[in-house]
Amino acid sequence: MDRHVIEALGLARVVIEDGKVIEVGEPQVKVCPLFLKTRGITELNADTIRKNIEFRIQDFGMCTPARQMRMRDFLSYGISELIGMALSTELIDAAVLVCEGAGTVVVTEPELAQGIGGRVSGIMETSPIDEIIDAIGRDNVLEPESAAIDQVRGAEMAFSLGYKRVAVTVARAQDAAEVRQRFGQKVAIFAVHTSGMSAEDSKTLFEVSDIITACASRNVRATARTRALYQVGNKVPIYAASLWGESLLKKRVEMLGKPNITSPDEPPIPLV
Repeated sequence: MDRHVIEALGLARVVIEDGKVIEVGEPQVKVCPLFLKTRGITELNADTIRKNIEFRIQDFGMCTPARQMRMRDFLSYGISELIGMALSTELIDAAVLVCEGAGTVVVTEPELAQGIGGRVSGIMETSPIDEIIDAIGRDNVLEPESAAIDQVRGAEMAFSLGYKRVAVTVARAQDAAEVRQRFGQKVAIFAVHTSGMSAEDSKTLFEVSDIITACASRNVRATARTRALYQVGNKVPIYAASLWGESLLKKRVEMLGKPNITSPDEPPIPLV
């Protein structure tokens, strides 16, 4: 039996086993502007979350051997879109991501990075699915036997494979700090899944990261008011916390040909 635990759609705990949703917890956030816009979900609750997860399982095989691995850009300023652009423009040559069914992985293809990160986020626990691991390449998976999630060791693996400039997604401030301490400016740190983060951890992220997504984090948004160098997005803001991050966001704005859409006002959603 394979088992996958995801914090999804308002930080609700979702458990999937053998392609079936067996548990859906209560979300901490009731409205998500992205799911409202893209899927028409007006309220996040156990029923709407279950339906969305079941849709993903049927649509692209999330957490199953039928997983579709590649995808083109979906959002203007999503983290996976930014990583994909950085790969395609050779600003980085590899990215350390987390994929259900594989755990921590190293990828170099923009559409694979998008297909992994753009479809599923908030993966807390996962177990091996051979078809997913084989699609990524066993040599690119940190622990194919266990599908372990460890972004610090993933960064170490990426450099051992010979890559020189590596992006790493992190969901914990302590991981971001350790990655920066160990690998310095050879890594580009993308902070994800920040909802519910403490004020102290939010400050740490802005000290060591390059790009930070606001998610529904009250503390990240508050810290960004004085620490962010640049901001894009008005529903779920994305912040530059370094000069490299600022350059990346400006490159994305230029590529899309859209103005830097941003608002200092709080969005009309609960924050945690």
